[in-house]
Amino acid sequence: MKRGPANESVQVAVVGSMWGFDDKTDGAPMTSSETRLHSGEGMVEFEMVGNLALSLSLWLCFSLSLCLCLALSQCFLNAVVQCLSHTRGLRDYCLVKAYRQEMCSREEPHLMEAFSQVLLSLWDVNEENHNTKVNPGKFYSIFKDAVPYFSGYSQQDAQEFLRFLLDRLHCEINRRPYVRLTILNINQASAMWKRHLERDDSKIVDLFTGQLRSSLHCSVCSHYSTCFDVFCDLSLPVPKRSATGGGSLRECLDLFTQEEKLDEENAPMCERCNRRTESTKRLTIQRFPQVIVMHLNRFAMSRYMVCRSTVCVSFPLTSLDMGPYGPVDCGPVLYDLYAVCNHSGTVNMGHYTACCLENDGSGWCCYNDSCVTPISENQLQSAQAYVLFYQRRK
Repeated sequence: MKRGPANESVQVAVVGSMWGFDDKTDGAPMTSSETRLHSGEGMVEFEMVGNLALSLSLWLCFSLSLCLCLALSQCFLNAVVQCLSHTRGLRDYCLVKAYRQEMCSREEPHLMEAFSQVLLSLWDVNEENHNTKVNPGKFYSIFKDAVPYFSGYSQQDAQEFLRFLLDRLHCEINRRPYVRLTILNINQASAMWKRHLERDDSKIVDLFTGQLRSSLHCSVCSHYSTCFDVFCDLSLPVPKRSATGGGSLRECLDLFTQEEKLDEENAPMCERCNRRTESTKRLTIQRFPQVIVMHLNRFAMSRYMVCRSTVCVSFPLTSLDMGPYGPVDCGPVLYDLYAVCNHSGTVNMGHYTACCLENDGSGWCCYNDSCVTPISENQLQSAQAYVLFYQRRK
């Protein structure tokens, strides 16, 4: 019997730790000789192929759980893949390989094929075979060839990986043939969006891409100008609080969309003054994506070093209304949370996990290396929340 999207009681655990944390310790990093993976009831067996642990094991944790073993330095990849595997629109698209009928790109879809195979292996499981193995090495190898920045074993950022991955997948499955666009002075949002789709149109665009409106007001001549840009995620500032204080996602969004003062050095050219002038700038969302990804920018440069914010940002699990940050009088635009990528640790030493809402109605699960555990909704709210995935209501 095969279990896939039609019967989603199988939980998928993408395994790997950036620094080899042991779930049974207090979070202290272990040496390489002490590194170990737990499956809840015993050790998870894995085979080392090159620098990757490529074995996939099936064990009973609290339900049937599927474990994908990658190199111990790739937890940023593991958490992001887990969140994307719970993005139903993308997952189902990959499982049926619909891109083969749609793509017009000059590129061969090597990365998309490998990514789709990983998802297919994770979700199409023969429950009678508890030793099922999935080899993610091809996907990881192809990605490193396309983006050499992620080669090696240095600590990487999950949000950066997500951006690069979605961009590479889009390039391979673009429905539009390559078209060289001429530079036009287009200010209307709909015209700019249409222009964008003439060159970039894929399932990634369908799901993740939105449009930002940037309004600029010259403080000298009072001239207003507007430009539009596409986005695949929103990088939100985290409000400052005391060590015991907290913030909310609403505050982060308010900071992102609040009016910003620009001095002459940082301001663009004023179309009327024909020079750089002091001005104000404000961002709003012109077009909302089906899946809105919000990155809580916890890392900021201080005078001498990069610091990590430990502010606990609370966020709604359902009915997040993004309407106030859109066009005037656009009405409610509601989103529901389905995945969270968490980061614990410090700037130089950290660990990524994923919390995902299961489609079978069983609630939330935490995917922490080899261990898959059910968690309550209250446990989602923590200072470790780093990237939030919301699905727009139909």
